[in-house]
Amino acid sequence: MALLTVHGLGKKFGGITALNNIDFTIDEGEIMGIIGPNGSGKTTLINCITGFIRASAGKIVFEGRDIRGLAPHRIVNLGICRTFQIMRPYASLPAYKNLIIPLYSPRARKTGGWRGGGRHGDRNIIALDLLEEVGFERESKVPYKLAGTLPTGYLKRLELARCLALNPRLLICDEVFSGLSMSEIASMVPLIEKLNRSGVTIIMIEHRLKELFRVAKRVMAISYGDKIVEGTPEEVMANEKVKEAYLGA
Repeated sequence: MALLTVHGLGKKFGGITALNNIDFTIDEGEIMGIIGPNGSGKTTLINCITGFIRASAGKIVFEGRDIRGLAPHRIVNLGICRTFQIMRPYASLPAYKNLIIPLYSPRARKTGGWRGGGRHGDRNIIALDLLEEVGFERESKVPYKLAGTLPTGYLKRLELARCLALNPRLLICDEVFSGLSMSEIASMVPLIEKLNRSGVTIIMIEHRLKELFRVAKRVMAISYGDKIVEGTPEEVMANEKVKEAYLGA
């Protein structure tokens, strides 16, 4: 069953076309990858879906409702959440306190918290539970350190935890593997798989293709705002237009 359908999506900045007639669908429970070289329009696509910029044309239908043009907070309250390629923590707050604001959100209150139900009570405890779920060592000092002092690996996990606090139906990950060491990526991959098994549908925008293809069974490639091809990782990487986009003519 389709959870999100994007049809004829376009975005222009003045005379520059950033997205041109993009079509794709993601089914509930799926992990889908979106790839493309730098400047291909991947982040613009995310920004249109999540309301950070308004699309110039097309439809974005989530659970049967066209959400194009809605404000970001309204889209979040419907169940779409995203991470950011450039992490944006509350740097002067401890890591666990970064989750308090989303835990007070209308979305969290409406759905009963992560996984929908039962996660009531002391929000500090719930925040620590969420951090532990994404790989923070609960008995260590790390959850209590200022977010601005954390290394990249923990900040990526903190981004995921803030999304989980909102109990998302659809999680969009923007370059969640970028800046991580191989050992950090090795521990992040099973985390993504665990979140998906728990019922979260996931879109991953990623440059680390080998790791992406471990979790995403369907991939869409875009270049200069145009959709090139969609299919299995093997089908996409065998496409001549994809090879040209990444390697040149």
